[in-house]
Amino acid sequence: MGTVALALSASLCWGCSDFSGGLASRRASPASVVVTTYGVGLTLLIVLALLWHQPPPRPMDLLWAGLAGLVGSFGLVAFYTALSSTKMGLAAPVSALLTAALPVTFGVFTAGWPTAAQLGGFGLAGIALVLIAGPERGTGSARALGLAILGGATGGCFFILISRIGPASIFWSLAVSRLVAIPPVLLWMRRQRMPLLAGRAVAALAVLAGTLDALGGVCFVVAALNGRLDVAAILSSLYPAATVALSAIVLRERVRRVQAIGILLVLAALPLISA
Repeated sequence: MGTVALALSASLCWGCSDFSGGLASRRASPASVVVTTYGVGLTLLIVLALLWHQPPPRPMDLLWAGLAGLVGSFGLVAFYTALSSTKMGLAAPVSALLTAALPVTFGVFTAGWPTAAQLGGFGLAGIALVLIAGPERGTGSARALGLAILGGATGGCFFILISRIGPASIFWSLAVSRLVAIPPVLLWMRRQRMPLLAGRAVAALAVLAGTLDALGGVCFVVAALNGRLDVAAILSSLYPAATVALSAIVLRERVRRVQAIGILLVLAALPLISA
């Protein structure tokens, strides 16, 4: 039950973080929002590590955390770009699907083949992708859905990599993942001549997104270390529920009926995959 509670807490934190970061990315460069949120998360994680008197991470923890940070940074830029250029209620479920499916696939090599229910979940998810993307063909949202898929794929890789760190230095390891992630994004932004930090107009949203993202990462890692990776990943990937709810309540977003069916199928596929 501890693993379930922590994984669901991670999903709530990440769902609210994605909404805040996506909203900020509509008013500023998605890359600048990522840098700002990672900076906020890095600061928070260092403070938590000092308060908990955690020891420095082991060399292997540094390796896993660094790889996770590199993979996750550009994936988050792609995901925030998708959230800023299409409806959040469409981008978030598509991204979550791959974020959940990759750790389960990884589990095939570490814990055996998926169950019949999980295979059924994959089938539902494939149908859902077609329904969600279909009405958007020929529009600018097709590119956004592609970015959401990229964000989901890198998110799944982040889950796998960050779950390899040890339990003694969780805060330091997550801080390292953000520290490693920031310079490549800054270098890319400099070459593209983008502003390096989000402006004052979105500062509050970026700070909120960074805080919730860091807390969600802590909850996920603790859940994965105390239970099965696939269960922690699937339950943590329920974050679109919070993103969709907030986008409907705050932004009054509406989706087409066929897309709504696709979103429901995505949300139905996630618990099947974890069965």
